[in-house]
Amino acid sequence: MSENLPADTPTAARALVPAAFGTSTARRGGVVRRLLRNPLGALSAAVLLLIVVAVVLAPLLAPQDPGASSLRDAFAGPSGAHPMGMDSAGRDILSRILHGGRNTLGGALIALGIALALGVPSGLYAGYYGGRFDSAATWAVNLVMSLPAMVVLLASRAILGPNVWVLMIVLGVLAAPSFFRLVRGIVAGVRKELYVDAAKVSGLSDTRIVARHILIVVRGPVIIQVALVAGIAIGLQAGLEFLGVGSGSAPTWGAMLNEAFQNIQRAPLPMLWPGLALGLTNGALVLLAGALRDGLEDRTGHAAKPHRARDRAAAVPSAAADSPAGQRAGLLSVRGLTVAYAQPDGSDKEVVHGVDIDVRAGEIVGLVGESGSGKTQTAFSVLGILPEGGRVSGGSITIKGQEVVGLPERAHRALRGGTVAYVPQEPMSNLDPSFTIGSQLMEPMRHALGISRKEAARRAVDLLRLVEIPDPERVVGLYPHEISGGMAQRVLIAGAMSGDPELLIADEPTTALDVRVQAEILELLRRLQKDRGLGVLLVTHNLGVVADLCDRVAVMNSGRIVETGTTEQVLHAPQDPYTRTLLDAVLDEAPARAPWEPREARSTTA
Repeated sequence: MSENLPADTPTAARALVPAAFGTSTARRGGVVRRLLRNPLGALSAAVLLLIVVAVVLAPLLAPQDPGASSLRDAFAGPSGAHPMGMDSAGRDILSRILHGGRNTLGGALIALGIALALGVPSGLYAGYYGGRFDSAATWAVNLVMSLPAMVVLLASRAILGPNVWVLMIVLGVLAAPSFFRLVRGIVAGVRKELYVDAAKVSGLSDTRIVARHILIVVRGPVIIQVALVAGIAIGLQAGLEFLGVGSGSAPTWGAMLNEAFQNIQRAPLPMLWPGLALGLTNGALVLLAGALRDGLEDRTGHAAKPHRARDRAAAVPSAAADSPAGQRAGLLSVRGLTVAYAQPDGSDKEVVHGVDIDVRAGEIVGLVGESGSGKTQTAFSVLGILPEGGRVSGGSITIKGQEVVGLPERAHRALRGGTVAYVPQEPMSNLDPSFTIGSQLMEPMRHALGISRKEAARRAVDLLRLVEIPDPERVVGLYPHEISGGMAQRVLIAGAMSGDPELLIADEPTTALDVRVQAEILELLRRLQKDRGLGVLLVTHNLGVVADLCDRVAVMNSGRIVETGTTEQVLHAPQDPYTRTLLDAVLDEAPARAPWEPREARSTTA
């Protein structure tokens, strides 16, 4: 594969490409190796595999037909021809164990499949989207869980007949709520994680987000639940057969227990074999599920389009040049924006009131204000990712002349990651701990740009190099907990630049970083803006960042823009009392700052 890469691709990057291609295969191989290294996992897998192979090959392995009987051999003990002996009707116990396993395990598999098919998808949907479906599904699940399973099965047998397969279908429906409640609870918590929001902003569809970021959190508990439900299905089926509720015509482990129990005083040994089969199967299932879950959760282990960006930067006029008064900016223009949240009493609470703001190509606009002033709500409105309950209740937002208020989610998703990108605060919380850095950079590119895994792996290395991360070929293979906060913020910036956006929204991108790293991140943003002609909306409460980086400033207070102007005007001659209050809040005893000067001059002196 590496021979198809450009000639100037570094050797380490070439080595990375096949590794990236084999990531999923290597990961699966790693899980198998960890499972086999776990003594309980290896033993339980071997036992379960032996049981499954034996019952599947029952017609080949059974000494005789399970229904063939010889009354003169009734209760005969183990022998060379009949290793487990004969039952009360002179039938070979080993043959009935093997064939009975097909019915018992097959019935449990049917019940488990139905429970998974009904419970997991509905739990994912209800937990991720909520709303009316969640309420209706939760009500239905509570109703089903209130029903006693054994009574329902006995009633079903009376109505539908003694067919064990039909009873297992009913059991599957009864077991589905356990998967629904488990999955819904986990998803409802995970969907609010910042890395899920970051995935939305990168342009990934809900289906990809659920498949990539949600299922990986759900899979461990679901694996354990699968073992428990399978054990319950096997036990309930055996219990029904033991009570004589089953069909009685086909051999099952429960029916064998029933027959052996009736003759326990005369020949106790036949009780051992079906009981041992049930115990070994259920024990192996639970132990294997635990080992598999541990193996999956153990992760200790042992560039965009530069020509388009350069062309766009060359075509951008001076960032400081203002459009005529009243004219909407061509890149981002917000007019009369209002944001409201639904309240429990049915009313709406408005948190953003009539905001106007413009960002032109090639300029950095600071949106400044204290916490709770509505800055982030304004940014989220532009991105179309307002939290649950929030909505744009009025106004207009245009991106490159396209109205985005009221656009369906699919249309919003097409803008995010391509035309518009987002750099959040709290970098560590916005990276999924389950995936490597390279994997998290590659997936949005493959989705948004439609490129191959090989090309995405090459671009991931180039992006890390673009944001000045040393040794990018090594960093792509690291997990988020293995890098520093400053490096994580650079990774988020690299992810934002992966789709070659024209508008970058940065929400407090330096808040969680120390002073030196803050300066490096600000310098990186300045360089990217200059090289690529980006328009940047910088959400911050730090006036020092505004003075250092921004061309224009909009001051926000209590959900309203109270003052807008160039950085020099706002910082040196504020017109609104709130702006003066913000400036007065800067500590006078702090180290002296250089007076405001144009960004070009600051860059030269630096």
